[in-house]
Amino acid sequence: EKVLVPSPFRVQPPCPFHRQCGGCQLQPLSYEKQLEFKQNKIRNNLIRIGGFSPEHIDACMEPIIGMEDPWHYRNKAQFPFGYDKEGNVVTGFYAGRSHNIIANTDCALGVEENKTVLETILAYMKKYGVSAYDETYGKGLIRHVLIRKGFASGQLMACVVINGNKLPEEKTLAEELWKIPGMTSVSVNVNTERTNVILGKKVRVLKGEEKIEDTIGDVVFRISPLSFYQVNPVQTKKLYGQALEYAGLAGEETVWDLYCGIGTISLFLAKKAKKVYGVEIVPEAIADAKENAARNGITNAEFFVGKAEEVLPQKYEEEGVYADVIVVDPPRKGCDEKCLETMVRMRPERIVYVSCDSATLARDLKYLGEMGYEVRKWRGCDMFPGTVHVETVVLMSRKDT
Repeated sequence: EKVLVPSPFRVQPPCPFHRQCGGCQLQPLSYEKQLEFKQNKIRNNLIRIGGFSPEHIDACMEPIIGMEDPWHYRNKAQFPFGYDKEGNVVTGFYAGRSHNIIANTDCALGVEENKTVLETILAYMKKYGVSAYDETYGKGLIRHVLIRKGFASGQLMACVVINGNKLPEEKTLAEELWKIPGMTSVSVNVNTERTNVILGKKVRVLKGEEKIEDTIGDVVFRISPLSFYQVNPVQTKKLYGQALEYAGLAGEETVWDLYCGIGTISLFLAKKAKKVYGVEIVPEAIADAKENAARNGITNAEFFVGKAEEVLPQKYEEEGVYADVIVVDPPRKGCDEKCLETMVRMRPERIVYVSCDSATLARDLKYLGEMGYEVRKWRGCDMFPGTVHVETVVLMSRKDT
């Protein structure tokens, strides 16, 4: 396969592995055209799946939010370890639609420190004969390495995921990793299950802190290896700023933040609202959210552990807790229908929907549209340059508002 006549929008990809890796599907496309592609993707899904008219969607559309520098933006990466055909230990990313590792320690989307961390671990494994995990047989020790960086703080985290309870010479490894500028947290995560899930539940600190800090806007967050935290901090600030603008808070509103994670959007909203309630199914994330609220002196945010589709009906029907504004930021599968039903019964003036999948977004907006809500504005935010993924923020309000 070869290019006979290149498109005028084709560019030379900086990463030599982008075709095999499959992570950066759009790397050969100019960034301006990537943004156009993503805006069209959202628009087409809203029309085709959501059933909205092209005229209405175009009238509500605001320009997509791009990046000035669309490289080295990821503050988190998870690298699998394995063997090449010659039996050498390698790390990198899985090739598209497979679990074959493309050996590469210098990803164009990740932070520059990733390369140093990975090569330090590879050298340690070679020196002490430490095995990589083989998922076919469930044998071997090192499965993955999770690396995080606080862009504002400069703090680094390295968490080695192991198929066992202990690493040989683990203090030596910790000391070597500690030499990397910014290293704040070195830990191991135990995962002995035969599963594709990367992280287990048990984390043991080898050196430093369990968590690192980062700042979005003027809110400081403490992040553990298990925390969900947006991977592009530069765009996250813009994304949350857009959600806050759409929420239209004047200081007297009660706001629900569903699928709140470690409270990232909740704490942004709390600065402008009377009261914010956050709901998240992961107990560790809610513990982080409470800690983050305390860390920032925010006293008007309250957090609940549980499924949004269970907590929301309970609080509304049994305790009479209402909402002026509801913000949802669900996983890729979108909102549960019971959750959507309760949102409609609570009759908030505005719903702000933040989505990482415009197809499930369109499906949910169709339901809300049939239940008396109307799309007023929508905007794409490019959190993942070089890939086909895109975030969307939508403002809906009651038709009778």
